[in-house]
Amino acid sequence: MSGHGYESGRLNLPFVGISTFGKRPYVEDWSSIDADVAILGAPFDAGTQFRSGARFGPRSVREASTLFSFGHAGAYDHEDDAIYLPGSVRMIDMGDADIVHTDTMKSHANIEAGVRAALTGGALPVTIGGDHSINIPCINAFDDQGDIHILQIDAHLDFVDERHGVRYGHGNPMRRAAEKSYITGLTQVGIRNVSSTAKEGYEDARSRGSDILSVRQARALGPQGVIDRIPQGARVYITIDIDAFCPSIAPGTGTPSHGGFLYYDVLEMMQAVAQRHEVVGVDLVEVAPDYDPTGSTSILAAQILLNTLGFIFHAKN
Repeated sequence: MSGHGYESGRLNLPFVGISTFGKRPYVEDWSSIDADVAILGAPFDAGTQFRSGARFGPRSVREASTLFSFGHAGAYDHEDDAIYLPGSVRMIDMGDADIVHTDTMKSHANIEAGVRAALTGGALPVTIGGDHSINIPCINAFDDQGDIHILQIDAHLDFVDERHGVRYGHGNPMRRAAEKSYITGLTQVGIRNVSSTAKEGYEDARSRGSDILSVRQARALGPQGVIDRIPQGARVYITIDIDAFCPSIAPGTGTPSHGGFLYYDVLEMMQAVAQRHEVVGVDLVEVAPDYDPTGSTSILAAQILLNTLGFIFHAKN
């Protein structure tokens, strides 16, 4: 059968080849991006306050993504009777932003340049962290993109203004985002137990229009009920901290918090937001693979990202 139809060429099994995200083409020249989706690695974890290691997140999530990439475009979902991410969705991998050790501002500037390059190339920027501080340069890059609303899936509020002079660590990104004139609001989902932000931070967030929901509150509403709280017509940027998930399924993270979401809790929110809103960007952060010898955390991250992208472009049809 060799040489006939789909049997021609390489079988290209998941464990064969170089691990770009989803085995999609690598584009080293950021000035020549022409794609629907651009994946950027942001392997920066100097913003962490506990266990570091998320610098290895992008590499690990890319490797895990090959599991879902059997050398053929698209994935058929029998429940939805839909083919997600067909060949018509052009996805490229930009590689990683350059990280300068001990220099947060230079590293963040390099990440911001990558997201801007993706936007200039007409692509949906999808950034794989790294710790949650990498959301700060991601959001900075949207300063000329119009108004956006942030949907944060996370165990921690990340709304600290300043602590001992630190303003750009992984406890600060949602506070930095809320300061932007083009961020019209935040929906913060999964926040639970003893969080990263003091009581005053919660009051500050709510005064700035944040809608804060715990895992139990989100489950009581249901995935669609959560998404229905986002203002109608808002353009949405999604930021997912892997510690939003229960560490029973995602132990590979720096600050695990029990009582988290399970897979479908988040997957169904992603499907609902893609159907109801224009999604303008995505980041997924805080995968620290060395704390999970099974690789399950990275597989979860890759699966969530690929499915979310599938929902986004299926909704555009």
